[in-house]
Amino acid sequence: MTPMLAAIAAACGTALVVTTPRGKLATQSLNTHVLSLLRPSSKDVGQVRQLAGACLVSFIGGAAACFTLFGTFPPALFGGSFAASLPLAVSRQRRRDRLEVAREAWPRMIDELRVLTSSAGRSIPQSILEIGSSAPAELRQAFLEARREWLLTSDLDRMLGALRRQLTDPTCDAVCETLLVAAELGGSDLDQRLTVLAEDRRVDSRNRREARARQAGVRFARRFVLLVPLGMAAAGLTVGSGGAAYRTPLGQLAVLVALAVTIGCWCWAGAMLRLPTEERVFPS
Repeated sequence: MTPMLAAIAAACGTALVVTTPRGKLATQSLNTHVLSLLRPSSKDVGQVRQLAGACLVSFIGGAAACFTLFGTFPPALFGGSFAASLPLAVSRQRRRDRLEVAREAWPRMIDELRVLTSSAGRSIPQSILEIGSSAPAELRQAFLEARREWLLTSDLDRMLGALRRQLTDPTCDAVCETLLVAAELGGSDLDQRLTVLAEDRRVDSRNRREARARQAGVRFARRFVLLVPLGMAAAGLTVGSGGAAYRTPLGQLAVLVALAVTIGCWCWAGAMLRLPTEERVFPS
């Protein structure tokens, strides 16, 4: 039992060190990783290598844990393959968390934008730069990129394009298109349009919070899909000839079936709990 616990602890510690977010990897989706493979830059290559290293470490850790439990290679390969997908899942979850921060912040930022462009009489580019200075830390880098683009080109379209590319957020797309149309065509209804957009985002954010609150108990129970079977498998090693039973052909088949069912239930539960994702209307 002690070697098993030591192997699991070492694997988890190494995975945490390797998968620590650096740069923009924590906010990239799987599609971005695929694009970086097709059009690699030095930074993209480094990010892909980091993700590949995290997957490799997770595979080794999962395989070591399963091999320690069951003593043969088929379950180890099966468990390692599942563990190797965890860094991708973590990366996608971090991106979802960043989008959630943006979703919570946008109603306030839109209200500030409306006040600046109407009551305060600021220009649209200046208003964007001002709300960027008070944006959440997760979004501030995107506004800095937009500021840099504005200082270099003084082109509102390119400035808003830089902001959309950095945030990849549906609400950001809607705000940028609203501002761009107002700047190009003029009109006095910008204040009203921003008010409606802020209220819509506020309602959407409230509904999502309520949905997640209702799912809290189910999300907690979902963790037992992994913890309980692994705990029972570990306990089986201490009961009579449990270790030898795992190594028999029938035991190996039962282990593989149990792992497949466990992973299938985990993925199915995750799909059922996933809230609808807004599609970007004006992707950059």
